[in-house]
Amino acid sequence: MAEQEGEKSFAPTQKRKQDAAKKGDVLRSKELATAVGVMVGAVWLKLAGPWLFDVLQDTLRASFTIDRTAIEDFTPGRLMTGILLAVLPPVLLLGTLVLASSVFSQVGLSDGRWNAGNLAPKASRINPLSGLKRMFGPQGWIELGKGLAKLVLLGAIAWAWASGRIDTLIGLGRGNVHGQLVAAWDAVTSLAFALAAGLAVIALIDFPIQWVRRFLRLKMTLQEIKDEHKDAEGSPEKKAAIRQKQRQFAMGAMQGAMQKAQFVITNPTHFSVALTYDPDLAPAPVVLAKGRGEKALAMRELAAELGVPCIEVPPLARSVYFTTRENQMIREDLYAAIACVLAFVMSLKRGDNPVLPPIDLPLHMRFDADGRPEAVMTLNRAAAPPS
Repeated sequence: MAEQEGEKSFAPTQKRKQDAAKKGDVLRSKELATAVGVMVGAVWLKLAGPWLFDVLQDTLRASFTIDRTAIEDFTPGRLMTGILLAVLPPVLLLGTLVLASSVFSQVGLSDGRWNAGNLAPKASRINPLSGLKRMFGPQGWIELGKGLAKLVLLGAIAWAWASGRIDTLIGLGRGNVHGQLVAAWDAVTSLAFALAAGLAVIALIDFPIQWVRRFLRLKMTLQEIKDEHKDAEGSPEKKAAIRQKQRQFAMGAMQGAMQKAQFVITNPTHFSVALTYDPDLAPAPVVLAKGRGEKALAMRELAAELGVPCIEVPPLARSVYFTTRENQMIREDLYAAIACVLAFVMSLKRGDNPVLPPIDLPLHMRFDADGRPEAVMTLNRAAAPPS
């Protein structure tokens, strides 16, 4: 049993995953971020490429145009500034889209959680020993294998791409500028889509691996599950203290009602009903307070402090609880039963040693602990086919 408690053989709970995410241990795949970034860049080049293409074409035309003004007022700084300002907007937009798509692909894997702690400096990142351990440990060999696999796959894609366009690439040096730029742009765009497809294949392989590795890393022992359950439910001492506070609060709220009560009927601990009977105020006994669970226990403790008799009659306690509200007279169907209890209490107060007679309740006034009438349950049992 001790070995089982020490083995990490249980799947991580939701709380375990959430706690790990708070510490920065989230599901992440660098290959997926790279693939998404390259794919977004390729799509941008295809859709918004003409914008950048026109900017580059105008920039080249302006750069190679020399007139008298350019010779007399030659200012290289202003020329370079103009080129940068013309090229910067499309390039900046491309970089923003690629960065945003890469970041959101990782945030989506981590349930939308952004952990700023990952940006904080850590000594382990600059520690040479930690770096050597990462390089030559199992993780380092895995990353080396992934790097070689990516190199082979992407190299094969680039070779296949170049093999089909060798004539076009060689002819880029001939022809007019516009034709060369168009051919070069198409070549770059097609290469970006080809590499993005290869990176997508790598990401589809890497993502399940990262999921399994995190799953294995977060697996729990039996003792960890017990401790987590204990923390979630609270220790017995803590729960007892909470119950005691609840009981004290209930006792304070019922103090006035219990001081007027003549007797309390209990079930014995689940239900408590405090009643009084004064013919000058009401023609029948009145329920001053009632409760179940912690409130019922608080009523019993308060009755003991005040010297109010507690009579244990479970069916009657449930019946009064479910049929009568506080500060309301009991139902006529319960008159006979309550009269027997009241006579028993009066005998106790006179110092006698009476015996509580059997309390008989009509069938329709009997309830179980959930408030279901026993008459209905009896009819259901009678109507059920024999097994």
